[in-house]
Amino acid sequence: MVEIAILAMVAAFLGLRLYSVLGRRAEQEEEIVHNGFDRADDQGRVPPSPTAVEEAPRLERPITGFPPAIEQGLREIAGSDRRFDLLAFLDGAKGAYEMVLEAFWRGDKEELKELCDDDVYASFATAIDAREEAGHTLDNKLIRIEDTTVHSAMLDGQIARIAVRFVSDIAAVTRDKDENVIAGSLDDAVESRDIWTFSRDVRSNDPAWLLDETDEG
Repeated sequence: MVEIAILAMVAAFLGLRLYSVLGRRAEQEEEIVHNGFDRADDQGRVPPSPTAVEEAPRLERPITGFPPAIEQGLREIAGSDRRFDLLAFLDGAKGAYEMVLEAFWRGDKEELKELCDDDVYASFATAIDAREEAGHTLDNKLIRIEDTTVHSAMLDGQIARIAVRFVSDIAAVTRDKDENVIAGSLDDAVESRDIWTFSRDVRSNDPAWLLDETDEG
């Protein structure tokens, strides 16, 4: 079906650079820095990253209850990156998932250029151009994100990699140049299961994570 093909196209082009920042929370005059993807402002801009506090990892969500391989990977990442906070990471990844999908659906090249590396931006731009040339627009809506879980985690040398599985409901509609619906329905959401793998060099002062792999989950 056309709407399924559209969702597949979205997944195929979601290799992009996501900007993260360290959130800072003051509590009893002690600063605790969390590593994640901070929310952008209403112009879609992410504020500059504050300076990290050099302290032992402090995770709001304990690294327990995961399969042994995932738990080991998360502990290795936390041990190498003092700024890493699992809860903040997952919350930010969820926000990034929504932001990236919606930017692509809108055809917002300017925002995507800020979020993507050059190769991935070129892929997004090509898909958007093809869509515009056909006179088609997407009226997709992310109805809800039902689940966000860690699928795998590992520290490969100095590169942290965390794969996150998203289970979401997406209503996909394609319109022609006359605004007629030619595929999909906003009343019929399709369940989407995606696995996005984020990576980061733990030695870098740049808190940015890269979305370097996507797959169906």
